[in-house]
Amino acid sequence: MGDRKRMNVEGDRLSSLPDDLIHKILSFVTIKRAVETSVLSPRWRYIWTSMPYLNFSTEDFQSFWYPSKFSTFVERVLSGINNQINVSSVDLTFIGTVRHKSVTKIMKYVFSHNVQQLNITCLSAKMFVTTHFHSWSLKHFTLTGSSHKLTFRSPTTWKMQALATLNLYYVTLHDANTDKCAGFFSAYANLKDLTIKNCRMVGGLDGFNICHAGLTSLTLEDGFTRINVDTPQLKNLTIKNWKGVHLISAPNLSSLHYKDPSYDVHEDDLLQLSTDLLHLEKAKYMY
Repeated sequence: MGDRKRMNVEGDRLSSLPDDLIHKILSFVTIKRAVETSVLSPRWRYIWTSMPYLNFSTEDFQSFWYPSKFSTFVERVLSGINNQINVSSVDLTFIGTVRHKSVTKIMKYVFSHNVQQLNITCLSAKMFVTTHFHSWSLKHFTLTGSSHKLTFRSPTTWKMQALATLNLYYVTLHDANTDKCAGFFSAYANLKDLTIKNCRMVGGLDGFNICHAGLTSLTLEDGFTRINVDTPQLKNLTIKNWKGVHLISAPNLSSLHYKDPSYDVHEDDLLQLSTDLLHLEKAKYMY
C-alpha cells in the first residue's frame, strides 16, 4: 500500500511539470513510446500531439508485419499532431525493409512544416528516397548509412536553401557534376559546417571536389579519395586518416588539424596547400 501511494505521488509530481519540460523528457524516447504515455492519465492523453521533437524508429515494430504497422503508425501520428505547434527536430531510424510510402509521408511533413533539424539513420539495403523535396527552413541535416549502401547524389533533388550544417556518415557520395567548379555541395548556398566521415566517393572530375564560397568549417575522416578543396572563407579544417592527395585552397584558414593514415604512408598521401596561410593561428599534425 505504501509503495503504491509513493508511486502515485511521484506520478503526480511528474504530471505537474510544465508541458515543455515533459516534452524535453519525452524527446529521449521514440514517438511510439511517447504516444504510449497517453494512457497514464487525462493529463497525458494529448501531450504527445504537441511535441516539438519527433523520433520515428522501425525498431519499435520488429515483427514480420512491421512495415505495414509502421506505415499505419506514421499516418496516425502525422494526422494527430497539433498543427499549431512548430516541430523543430525530426529523427528517423530505419532498419530492414522500409516502405517508400512511409518515408515519403514523413519527409513531406518535414519539408512542409518548417522543421529545422533532420537526422536520418538508414540501415536498410538501399537508398529509400527519390522524391523531390524543397525546404526553406531546414538548417541542420545528418545522414548516416551502413556499409555505404545509402547513396547521396549531386546535383541533388533535395533543395535546402537554409542548410547550414551537413553531416554525412557511412554513405556513398555520387558526384554527377560535369563542371569541376560546381562542386558537390555548391547547391547549398548557406552551408557553413560540413563533416564527411567514412564515405565512399563516386564520380567527380579529377577527384572529389568541395568548392563552396561560404563554407567555414570542414572535417574529413576515414576516406580513400583524392580531395580538391576550394573554400575561400574556410576557417577550420580537420583531416584524419584520409588516404590520397589533398589539394587545399583556403586563404583564410586559421586552424588546421591533420592526421596521417595509421597504415603505410606514401609520398602520394600529401596535403598540398595552394595558398599562403597568412591567417593560420593553430596547426596540429599527427601520425
